[in-house]
Amino acid sequence: MTIRLHRPYNLSAEVALPASKSISNRALLLSALSGSPVSELTNISDCDDTRAMLAALTDDSTTINIGAAGTAMRFLTAWLSLGMCQDDRTSAAPRILTGSTRMCERPISVLVDALRELGAQIEYFGDEGFPPLRITPATLRGGRLSLRGDVSSQYVSALLMIAPLLADGLELTLTGTVASRPYIDMTMSMMRHFGAEACWKDEQTIAVRPQPYRQEAFTIESDWSAASYWYSIVLLSSNEHETATLKGLFDTSLQGDSESRGLFRELGVETIALSQGTRDPMINIARRPQQPEYVEYDFTRMPDLVQTFAVACALKGVPFRFTGVQSLRIKETDRIAALQHELDKLGITLENEGDEAITWPGPDRQRMASVDYLQLSAGTVIDTYADHRMAMAFAPAAQVLGSIMINNPEVVTKSYPRFWDDLEKAGFTIEVIQS
Repeated sequence: MTIRLHRPYNLSAEVALPASKSISNRALLLSALSGSPVSELTNISDCDDTRAMLAALTDDSTTINIGAAGTAMRFLTAWLSLGMCQDDRTSAAPRILTGSTRMCERPISVLVDALRELGAQIEYFGDEGFPPLRITPATLRGGRLSLRGDVSSQYVSALLMIAPLLADGLELTLTGTVASRPYIDMTMSMMRHFGAEACWKDEQTIAVRPQPYRQEAFTIESDWSAASYWYSIVLLSSNEHETATLKGLFDTSLQGDSESRGLFRELGVETIALSQGTRDPMINIARRPQQPEYVEYDFTRMPDLVQTFAVACALKGVPFRFTGVQSLRIKETDRIAALQHELDKLGITLENEGDEAITWPGPDRQRMASVDYLQLSAGTVIDTYADHRMAMAFAPAAQVLGSIMINNPEVVTKSYPRFWDDLEKAGFTIEVIQS
């Protein structure tokens, strides 16, 4: 499908944001590990990734296909190594864990090697270092383990969540720079909620004691990653005093992406907490007439928002240099290459310094683009590369361009199934060009 998204005459945004899929998927695994019924989890995300995770945890077939759900692939690799199933029995039967074509191109050897070191029996069922995986349940002793800190935090979280059930627990040392530390802290906080003892011994080492989880109820907060697209919509509005109300967000959040408020404040969007009780929390965001001359930011702690900020800054004409982008190459797509290609269609030449940084010097200093800055040809269409964040990061561009065409908009179901519906409710118009 191809759609044309038209900006609203007047934005009227009071949005009930989706539940966090990052928290939902962790809660589902911790619930399974503790023996808690899923019914004790409130506000579970209804996105593709969480549905895949939930289905896999209750699937007793030989082959489990999780589609494009990267979080599920990492978490289930560790879970299946333990041999635990839904009724808490242990099965010795090997299982095949596989996914979409793109999922089978995403490396997983770092996690597999770590689990093997703990005693896991995992074989590659195709190319070495990539899914599908053949996993035979085994007794994992635990103990001391070292892992590169700049790999996906989902590898770290997968190891940590099974650690209380290992005979010797786990002492995990992360070497070098620790990427996405807020996601690791989120995992540890949720583990403690379910009765685990997990703490940082120092800046690089995490200790988890061996002890069973306990059954607990848990409420999942709304998604700060989803909120970022509404911040961008407000930022790019022609109304200098634009506002939006975002429901379900806690001012004090487990989510690392909540830190995006600081950078959005620098760009000109203020965050105002309206209600922060346990029932019906919400925040109001408001645009302020300000714009920085240049932005430099390290996205190590929130790499999923690089696309949002790259598009927003470029459309505001704000030069930038973003570091901490190493993990973007192995996401749903090569996000650096995808950003470069699609921004080039808008006359924005994104440059990269290897995998260390992406930069844009501004409309007056960039290298020659294929089109003039923000002067689109009539047939310009943004491709989404089977990546939900490409679709949602580029949608706010309609605020500046008047309208924008987007291919395969249905990819948003991976994390925010109601995204386009919410845009229409806020005043955007969606025209189906091709289906």
